[in-house]
Amino acid sequence: MENKRIGLELRSLNNLIRRYFEASSHKKEIEKITGNNGWIIGYLAKNMDKDIYQKDIEEQFTITRSTASRVLTLMEQKGLIVRKSVIQDARLKKLVLTEKALQLDQTMKEVADQMERALIKGFRPEEIEQLESYLMRMKENMTLLHASSKED
Repeated sequence: MENKRIGLELRSLNNLIRRYFEASSHKKEIEKITGNNGWIIGYLAKNMDKDIYQKDIEEQFTITRSTASRVLTLMEQKGLIVRKSVIQDARLKKLVLTEKALQLDQTMKEVADQMERALIKGFRPEEIEQLESYLMRMKENMTLLHASSKED
C-alpha cells in the first residue's frame, strides 16, 4: 500500500474548508470582521454570563497588552464592542458585544454548523469519536514536537 501523506491531506482539507467559507452566501457579512475579531467575538459571546476584561483577552489569545489594546480599540471603532465601567473599580472596563457583533456571531455559527454537518456526513457516531481522538493525538504530537524543537 502506498504511503499517504497525512499532513498533505489535512492541508488539502483545510483549503477546501477555506473555499467553503469563501463561497458562503454570508461571505460579505463575515468579511467585515478580520483576524482575531471573529475569535474574540466568539469568546465574548460564549462568556456573556461573565465580566470579561482586556486582560482576559490577552491571556485567552496569548497576545500582548499593546496588541489587545489595538485590536479592541479597532473593534470598538467598528461598533463590535463597547467598554463599560464596573462599579467596583472605575479603571476596569468590561467588554460587551454590540447587537451588530451578536448578529455576526450568529451568522458565523450558522456557517460553521453547516460546514461541520457537511464534513461528517455519512460518518457513524463512533467514527466521529475516533476521528476526534486521532486529531487530538496529532495535535498533541505536534505540540510536543514544537516544544522539543524550542529546547534544541
